[in-house]
Amino acid sequence: MDFTLSEKEKDILLITARERIKADLSGKKPAYPEPTDHLSEVCGAFVTLHKQGILRGCIGNIIGRRPLIETIREMAHSSAFEDPRFPPLRTEELELIDIEISVLSPLWKIKDVSEIETGKHGIYMQKGFSGGVLLPQVALEQGWDRMTFLQHTCMKAGLPVNAWKDPSTVIEIFSAVIFRENV
Repeated sequence: MDFTLSEKEKDILLITARERIKADLSGKKPAYPEPTDHLSEVCGAFVTLHKQGILRGCIGNIIGRRPLIETIREMAHSSAFEDPRFPPLRTEELELIDIEISVLSPLWKIKDVSEIETGKHGIYMQKGFSGGVLLPQVALEQGWDRMTFLQHTCMKAGLPVNAWKDPSTVIEIFSAVIFRENV
């Protein structure tokens, strides 16, 4: 992946995500930092929230549709308030939340699952109308090997665990620049 971010740009994105959530909770206007021109590039991205080390929300776009800075604002809001797995974030939880951002490379279709490098690549899998994605860090956090990662991506897509073996299943991979707040 050729896309990189400076430490300053990573900080801008993290501050932007937190400011958006804080503003949504308080009803006040967010105090966003000034973005660099580089943050106007169109990229897919996810914002993941952890509360005391436990997943509290994660929403993103695997394909970039808007400038990265706008995507981060939108995904921060969605992760905090619209992830269907969790109730909306409450004001008293804000100080217990840490934010992780994953900026994604474009997807590329693989010919063989041996191309997947666990911990380096995320997987997007689709068969028919079912699709699911797991970020690269998930396999590392869970201690999964490639096969287990594939099986869990199938489950995330609502498919049988061995659907990745079906020739009609499309498997695409991506890499990511992953960073989080200092906690």
